[in-house]
Amino acid sequence: MLLLLAAACVVAFVLLLYMVSPLISPKPLKLPGAHVVVTGGSSGIGKCVAIECYKQGAFITLIARNESKLLQTKKEIEKYSVNDKQVVLCISVDVSKDYGHVENVLKQAQEKLGPVDMLINCAGTSITGKFEDLEVSCFERLMAVNYLGSVYASHAVIATMKERRMGRIVFVSSQAGQVGLFGYTAYSPTKFALRGLAEALQMEVKPYNIYVTVAYPPDTDTPGFAEEIKTKPLETKLISEASSVCQAEQVARVIVKDAIHGNFNSFMGSDGYMLSVLTSGMSPVTTITEGLQQVVCMGIFRIIGLFYLGSFDSIVRRCMIQREKSESTDKTK
Repeated sequence: MLLLLAAACVVAFVLLLYMVSPLISPKPLKLPGAHVVVTGGSSGIGKCVAIECYKQGAFITLIARNESKLLQTKKEIEKYSVNDKQVVLCISVDVSKDYGHVENVLKQAQEKLGPVDMLINCAGTSITGKFEDLEVSCFERLMAVNYLGSVYASHAVIATMKERRMGRIVFVSSQAGQVGLFGYTAYSPTKFALRGLAEALQMEVKPYNIYVTVAYPPDTDTPGFAEEIKTKPLETKLISEASSVCQAEQVARVIVKDAIHGNFNSFMGSDGYMLSVLTSGMSPVTTITEGLQQVVCMGIFRIIGLFYLGSFDSIVRRCMIQREKSESTDKTK
């Protein structure tokens, strides 16, 4: 009898949370007529995010280094216009090099298309390899592009967002920004850094009705991913086989949806959900229900995660033994 009563209380509590949570969630951002800035918008996830926002009536500013790619992407995006007023503005600039330059081009974009309603930081690159095989310059380059590039663009728009008491900022991290994996010693720290930036920034700007989203896409079929595969160590390739490769369009839809609704965490699939819960730590939640789910699922997901880590360690160990045997055989020849 007591067990039934306890179960009934739990069910009632959960139902109450579902009813109350929408009342404390941020109001969705309306994209029709909104000004959306996408860095790294000439290809991959960035391009697909821009297309998704344009389909919903937004005005787009694309920022990337390669001007010819930008112009080609502009033509692709314009095919999805929903009205004659929509505009796609292209700006060729390296967001990781000179903050003053980044600030100036974003001021120009706002003069043409109005204040930025949503900034999506997609600019990024990846280099894989064993720690001792990577040049120190690789670590410096990735931190500049993947982390500072997001800092510069966000810093350039945050003051206006606070003045207007509205806005969305998205940082595109990676599942490699939730768990460190073999071969990603240069890449993972840059994506982990985005999480720390996002948590601290969200605490600062939440009173101004500005919401930050961190997206953790898995391996995604993009031109950058195709290049990354060419240099991946064997261990990294074998570990990556544990997860499927997503399409950029699918990832973009999820990111845009979560950003519109002000969700802090944006993830894809069951593995993404598990990692989101496991790494939630002190990260903010958008609804009480989300927090309750993390509390309930944390223990069992930790057990599953330990099995994953054990299998990854086993892969690395086998590869090491095979490599040593091969080297030993070569020496005896």
